[in-house]
Amino acid sequence: MMKFGVDAASFYVPSLYLEIKDLAEKRGIEPAKLEKGLGLRKMALPDVHEDAATFAAEVLLKLIQDYHLDPKEISRVYLGTESALDAAKPTATYAVQMVEEFLAEVFGERSFRNCDVVDITFACVGAVDALHNCLDFVRANPAKKAVVIASDYAKYELASSGEYTQGAGAVALLVSANPRLLEINNNWGVATESVFDFFKPRRHFSKADFPNAPENFPDKIEVFTDEPIFDGQYSNQCYQDRIREAYEHYKEQTFTVRPYEDWRYLIFHLPYAFHGKRVFTEIYSSENHLDYSDAEKQKAIAKSQDYIDFINEKIEKSQRASSEIGNMYTASIFMALFSALQTSFDENEELADREIGFLAYGSGSKSKVFVGKVSREWQSIVEKWNLFEILNSRLAIDFETYEKLHRKQLHTSVNPHYKGFGLLKIETENPVLKGARYYGYQK
Repeated sequence: MMKFGVDAASFYVPSLYLEIKDLAEKRGIEPAKLEKGLGLRKMALPDVHEDAATFAAEVLLKLIQDYHLDPKEISRVYLGTESALDAAKPTATYAVQMVEEFLAEVFGERSFRNCDVVDITFACVGAVDALHNCLDFVRANPAKKAVVIASDYAKYELASSGEYTQGAGAVALLVSANPRLLEINNNWGVATESVFDFFKPRRHFSKADFPNAPENFPDKIEVFTDEPIFDGQYSNQCYQDRIREAYEHYKEQTFTVRPYEDWRYLIFHLPYAFHGKRVFTEIYSSENHLDYSDAEKQKAIAKSQDYIDFINEKIEKSQRASSEIGNMYTASIFMALFSALQTSFDENEELADREIGFLAYGSGSKSKVFVGKVSREWQSIVEKWNLFEILNSRLAIDFETYEKLHRKQLHTSVNPHYKGFGLLKIETENPVLKGARYYGYQK
């Protein structure tokens, strides 16, 4: 029986970060509340010239180079993102064009000419949707390969309650038959309910709010920003409700009583490092017939030695990279996987044939629960990553520089040694190209 799943994988994290303790001190927050309470240590930040398109290009190029892929053999590049740069033109097209131009000398012009390229958006579950879609594609076309990219910049308003959960980066997954990293079965638990826990609406203003607006401006003006409208506590509850429903749906399909017991790791979307272990208490309590009826009982379960042992065994290793990066939106669930696999690799733990459970969530809202089995050749893929060495090699910036980056007040790279894809210019004059974004590779 043919297997399908993730054959290879790569990641990209920008070279800049802010220490969470520096942010906490400036905002009047006790650092321990964020470091020990939420598991936050560093916040990854894009440089001046970086965005979701450059992240995606970086990780796509890394995937191709690390695993010696021919782009002409890639039938799909599906990008999950909620940091899109355009309401019509997919961010994936920018990324593919950058990589195509970089590889032209080796593979010829337009090596992705016959590749299907698209964006998929559903908050933080969008890249899981892209993975689900591409798995269906390769099951129907076993000789073909697809690449799933998750690329995002989690940006919140300065001094808001979400500011300390910011982060950035991308992952790329090669989806194929007979995968070397992770075989994914075709049972998917799904739960959906439309809510307003976190969203990015168009804000409406009147022309009078802009005294210097041109005469031909409309009376009502719509403005879109990267920063979301959100209700943190409500979103946590929606997350918990959806993963419970999706988990139950998964159990119904697989006829399993307590599936998480067989999972070596539980991999969550992590808006902050400790989120997964906090929201899983309800499912854990239900599966173990524990009383979860009020806040005090919930706290007691979370602090019980049995639950702590469970966390240390099945979740803790997946949190480590998140502590160093912050929220990566669509990429965070996959970075949690990378964190767990890298740690097991570094500790010489054999994972072949072990199951890993994924509990994905996207605000708005939807959850998907699915399972992957680690392939026999997993170590040959993970040995390329060096995840924690790369995270330890980044450049720390000060708080003043962080705020200027956030406000887009800087015009030259903060990292003087940056090498990679970057935004070169945005067209402002040509009326039929106004707003067009042009990228290149900076050596």
